[in-house]
Amino acid sequence: MDKGRIVKALAGFYYIDDGHEVHQCRARGKFRKQDIKPVVGDFVEFQKGNHDDGYLLKILERKNVLRRPPIANIDQALLVFSRKEPDFSTILLDKFLLLIEHYHIRPIIVISKMDIEGDDSIYQYIQEYRNAGYTVIETSSKQNKGIDEIKEIFKDQVTVITGQSGVGKSTLLNALDISLNLETNQISKALGRGKHTTRHVELMNLYDGYVADTPGFSSLELEMEPIEAARAYHDFDEYATDCKFRGCLHDSEPHCAVKEAVDEGKISKERYEHYLTMLKELKEKKEKRYD
Repeated sequence: MDKGRIVKALAGFYYIDDGHEVHQCRARGKFRKQDIKPVVGDFVEFQKGNHDDGYLLKILERKNVLRRPPIANIDQALLVFSRKEPDFSTILLDKFLLLIEHYHIRPIIVISKMDIEGDDSIYQYIQEYRNAGYTVIETSSKQNKGIDEIKEIFKDQVTVITGQSGVGKSTLLNALDISLNLETNQISKALGRGKHTTRHVELMNLYDGYVADTPGFSSLELEMEPIEAARAYHDFDEYATDCKFRGCLHDSEPHCAVKEAVDEGKISKERYEHYLTMLKELKEKKEKRYD
């Protein structure tokens, strides 16, 4: 039995890299019966084809999997947000961070288009996220700023590149490796965001690691329990060990160490307010499920 990793899924075919070559395979019908679908990033067992397509036989254990975009076994995520065009969005970034950290994926914040003049408040935000323990890389594809720093973090990692539509994900990848020549589009001035240029998930070998360019999207559906959200942010969770009540949601509970950290300026008040907004959304979803 051969083993490998799915590096592309397209039109019913799965392309599996066994470390030497990539094999085109179809999936057995049993996956539909088991209600599980192979996704890019999956480690699998497969049977090579002699003169035609091979067959994907088994999906091996996953350490994590995202539903949108569909990709598994991710080590880290580059969350690409632009300084301008579209404007930097802290609420959307905090939503991405909640989702990514919930799946135990290391987030790396990339601020693109730093060559464009804009509100200097971006520097305050960059410092706040760095103070919270996040890696923040400032980039400009035009000026080649931050590109070498990103290249160094790909080695031996599976990296997903995602973020708000129109922030320059494909442009960033082209700056990292010009041979990729990925399609890019101009910002739609009428919509204030970019058109979706990436149409499927694919893992590419880049700087001794795998990099995924994923379809862009500008909204996220949070699918987790409220208590999972309370434990997702790494910096919130560090303080949560000192909360009086086990299972504290850092909302209305007394003697909450996270709320105390906010009052003392150790946690950004804006990030905490974003968390409360998302927590409310999750609570309402949970109530509807049990109605």
